Amino acid sequence: MAARRTMVRRPLATALALAAGAVGGLVAGAPQAQAAPPGGKDVTAVLFEWKYASVARACRDQLGPDGYGAVQVSPPQERLQGEAWWAAYQPVSYRIGTRLGDRAAFRAMVKACHSAGVKVIADAVINHMTNASGTGSAGSRFTKYDYPGTYSAADMDDCQASIGNYQDRWNVQHCELGGLADLDTGEEYVRGRIAAYLNDLLSLGVDGFRVDAAKHMPVDDLKNIKSRLTKPDVYWKQETLYGANEAVSPSEYTATGDAQEFRYAWDLKRVLNDEKLAYLKNYGEGWGYMPGSTSSVFVTNHDTERHGKSLSYKDGAKYTLAHVFMLAWPYGSPDVHSGYEFSDPDAGSPEGGHVKACYSDGWKCQHAWPEIRSMVKFRNTARGTGVTHWWDNGNDAIAFGRGNKAYVVINHEGSTVDRTFQTSLAPGSYCDVQSGRKVTVDGSGRFRAAVAPDTALALHADARKC
Repeated sequence: MAARRTMVRRPLATALALAAGAVGGLVAGAPQAQAAPPGGKDVTAVLFEWKYASVARACRDQLGPDGYGAVQVSPPQERLQGEAWWAAYQPVSYRIGTRLGDRAAFRAMVKACHSAGVKVIADAVINHMTNASGTGSAGSRFTKYDYPGTYSAADMDDCQASIGNYQDRWNVQHCELGGLADLDTGEEYVRGRIAAYLNDLLSLGVDGFRVDAAKHMPVDDLKNIKSRLTKPDVYWKQETLYGANEAVSPSEYTATGDAQEFRYAWDLKRVLNDEKLAYLKNYGEGWGYMPGSTSSVFVTNHDTERHGKSLSYKDGAKYTLAHVFMLAWPYGSPDVHSGYEFSDPDAGSPEGGHVKACYSDGWKCQHAWPEIRSMVKFRNTARGTGVTHWWDNGNDAIAFGRGNKAYVVINHEGSTVDRTFQTSLAPGSYCDVQSGRKVTVDGSGRFRAAVAPDTALALHADARKC
């Protein structure tokens, strides 16, 4: 590509040595994309800015028992110093050392989560470095374009201006995101250095990556980097904001793994606030989204809850019902964001990321809310089944089954919905995992229930007793 330097800035042997476990040449073709976190459970708890010791405890006490398949942890690489959450997204080096924990803490966290049956996904910041100068969280000195032992100015992209035109592919993928020094991911040394970092995390047991700012790197660059990994088919989901008429489309990135479908969160907010739940009958591909088999979805994430494009914990019942729907609906691989209260959108996590207990010190622990956590096993039980017996009242009450495995009712009306529901469930007693009440399904698959305003009812074949 003409816009990228063709000169190799480091000896090729050095780049390959840095890429521990990297192949001697490029793997032909794109690595096989894995479209959900590895294993039989596809719900990921995103423990945003949690200390690794706190993540380990959550895996043991909550995530494993509740059926979460994976936990996503905040970026482990050395970062810009400071309490603001966004300091984590300004790498200084690829040493593991931040306010959340050092290398030993990270390794211990992975081991603890694996013992609990929970995979670990690391948030990987590989598009850029910082927009500052100083000393990083692990003691490394740096300037914006010079990171001794990691990168020099020769490894940065040619454009040193901020992105200004999202209708121009070159501008989006070669200029600086928010003024952050943009890495030249088309360069051999840079590709090898990034692969070395990711391979280091794989050596510590990491099971997958969330690739930050993926749309700001050409897909071919990401294919090349992924091909150098010791596990080229590792789970790989990419931050890919959708923009109408933009030059870079999120769907391009399904060539390397999952792509985050931001429209899912944006539209859920609009439906819950201003439209009708009945419109969700064909949610997903029917709304023009990417295929569910390669889409990562969420109700909110750390960015969208701060700039208001999605629902957040501040939205109460609407936020909870959106999660019930997401976990019951067979589209995409869901992330459940679990963060902390904030009034300042820049504020970092309380107590330096140490979670002494959920619901204290500002920790919201959304992954553990009873209405949300109960739906994780619902989803695991319903896996592989389609939607059956859809019902809606033409407005804000809906119900649907998942084959003969599960059934959910969601009432966003201002009054109780009291009726008989038709399911494909086997007859017998079930526990409504939302309320803990017993529900009896008759020989024809029907049950009668009264569902209060802004609540839900959820039954599944693996919850027969309360």
